[in-house]
Amino acid sequence: MDIIIFLVMGLIVGAVARFLIPGTDSMSWLATMLLGIVGSFVGGFLANLFTGGGFELTTVGFIGSVLGAIVALLLYRAATNSRLA
Repeated sequence: MDIIIFLVMGLIVGAVARFLIPGTDSMSWLATMLLGIVGSFVGGFLANLFTGGGFELTTVGFIGSVLGAIVALLLYRAATNSRLA
């Protein structure tokens, strides 16, 4: 059951990050889910750097995951030479 929650949260985080960053991305819902999962890891890594500890599945963890997904999306766009809007 935890894996399903993890995947659904990844999809939600990826969708929010894609909504917040202007521009079009031709990503499938599976790629959006992967973006959210990567964003959660990036957000956790950044939280660990700044606070010395990770974060849990709370509001702060969700915001950190979205910020991590935004960073991952911008890096994806830069790597694929997409236009940074």
